[in-house]
Amino acid sequence: MRTLIVGASGHLGSEVARLASATGAEVHGTSTSGADGWSRLDITDRAAVHALVSRVRPELVVNTAYRADSWTICADGAAHVALAAVAAGARLVHVSTDAVHGGRPEPYLDDESPTPVYRYGAAKAAAETAVAAIDPGAAVVRTSLIVGDDRSKQVRLALDLATGRSRGALFTDEYRRPIDATDLAAAILELAARGYAGLINVAGPQTLSRAELGRLVAARHGLDRATVPVCTTAEAGLGPRPGALLLDSSRAAGLLKTPLRPVEEALADLGGGQQRQHRRSGPL
Repeated sequence: MRTLIVGASGHLGSEVARLASATGAEVHGTSTSGADGWSRLDITDRAAVHALVSRVRPELVVNTAYRADSWTICADGAAHVALAAVAAGARLVHVSTDAVHGGRPEPYLDDESPTPVYRYGAAKAAAETAVAAIDPGAAVVRTSLIVGDDRSKQVRLALDLATGRSRGALFTDEYRRPIDATDLAAAILELAARGYAGLINVAGPQTLSRAELGRLVAARHGLDRATVPVCTTAEAGLGPRPGALLLDSSRAAGLLKTPLRPVEEALADLGGGQQRQHRRSGPL
């Protein structure tokens, strides 16, 4: 299958590329800088997105691109990708986030409406609305913190804090359901193959605070858990923030053959995710 991965130089995008290549797919990818040999693309440029998709003629488009501080990349860019995918007759999987929700003790089900409190969450909620309107057959995958090897922002942050390369602390009162990048990438490709349409939560089964996650990462790398500095959001002087953004992934767990592993198990077995070799096309 000819597959185009938007944001292929990122952690999740590179895992989708690796797994798609392993199935024999012809993989094309984009990055904002042309890094890793992928095609350079600014997804805020609607004409450029259409031109590239027209040249690739993909059967599947997976949009993993985002930048937390950019509305145009998260929202406008998602709409541009969806429009181009529809024009090409391609299947679309769009990756969203738990940050579209406002936070509560009870887990969120797949089809619950967004209630964002962050600008990033609002941008991703707008992206969901645009994608669903443009392509009702698209799969929109809401996920959580992504872990794995050292490409993971969560892993790098925890290690930098533990070793003193960065200053700060991880919060003891913010809870998420982290997922391994390889598990998430496999789930995305399986949903595409199944022709799944609509919203679906794909996160891990284990609820952890950001502090607990960071200390698990430190231990996995042979560091003392106590070297990861932690605090509450109030101690950090921050205003109101969502305490718990928990995704209920029961639908995905029942539908998919891909296991959604507890993060402790995923961190203990990073062998597969360390292999970054993949077959790809050259820049277009």
